[in-house]
Parts: sequence; structure tokens; C-alpha cells
Amino acid sequence: MISEIMQDALNTQIAKEMYSSNLYLSMAGYYYTLNLNGFANWMRVQAQEEMVHALKLYDYLAARGGHAKISNIDEPPSQWASPMAAFEASFEHEKMVTNSINSLADLAIKEGDHATSILLQWFVTEQVEEEANVNDVLERLKMMGDFKGGLFMVDGELKQRRFVPPPANANA
Repeated sequence: MISEIMQDALNTQIAKEMYSSNLYLSMAGYYYTLNLNGFANWMRVQAQEEMVHALKLYDYLAARGGHAKISNIDEPPSQWASPMAAFEASFEHEKMVTNSINSLADLAIKEGDHATSILLQWFVTEQVEEEANVNDVLERLKMMGDFKGGLFMVDGELKQRRFVPPPANANA
């Protein structure tokens, strides 16, 4: 059994992961309106990955005898000042999620919940990758400055990203 305090904290994180998915889907919609289909594709894949994160926590709670509670998910913004501003917002969001995951990991240690601590190590590692992926695109956008041709070159690269669902029985 999982403690009520840990269950509540994981339920809060599920809502954050679902918000993240909605945020990235909203960003995809924004990029579609700009005809930046590669950027839109990148964000759609990101939205799918975030939903996988939410479901990973949801399934974990079920396996530990807990109860996953789906709370209200705030509506994300739908407009940004520029393609770079959307990626800057994404990077700030990922840093917030990293802080949240780190707080959960601290709570699991405090609670002596070794199983949850092990699960959260996967998320800690995943957040390093998430921040690095967003920052990689953001830094390329910064390097190109006002050169619009660079925007279309990056768009072409981002079009190549594909969602690879985890195996049905995978723990990671």
C-alpha cells in the first residue's frame, strides 16, 4: 500500500503531466497556424510523451493499491509572441516539472517509500532528457536570430521526430 500523502502527491503530479500534454498540444496548434508543421509535429510528439508520463503514474498508483484521482486540468495558453517565445515557455515549463519531480523524490525518501523512490528515479532521468531536448531547439532558435531561413531549416528537422510508444508491459 502507498501512503495517503504519497498518493495525493502523485495525483497532483498526474494533473501536472496531463496539463503538460495539453500545453504541448496547444503549442502544436499555435505552430500549425504559422504553417510551421515541423514545430507542430515536435510538440504533438511531446504531448504524447507527457500523457505517457501521466499514465505511468496512474498505473503505478493502481499497482500499489492507491487511487488515481483525475482533477481539473487548467486550460493552457494558445498564443505566444513568436515561435521562439513558445519554446522559451516550454523550457520554463520543463524546469517547473523538474522541480516538481525532485520534490516528489524528496518526499518519497522522507516517507521511506523505496518503491516510489525507484519509480521517481526514472522521472528524474527523464526530466534531464526533456530539458536538454527543449533547450537544444531553443538554442538553435537563438543562434539563428532574425534569419527566417533558419526557422524553416529547423522546422524541417523537427518534422522528423516520431512518437515511439513504450511497450505495453514496460515499466519505463
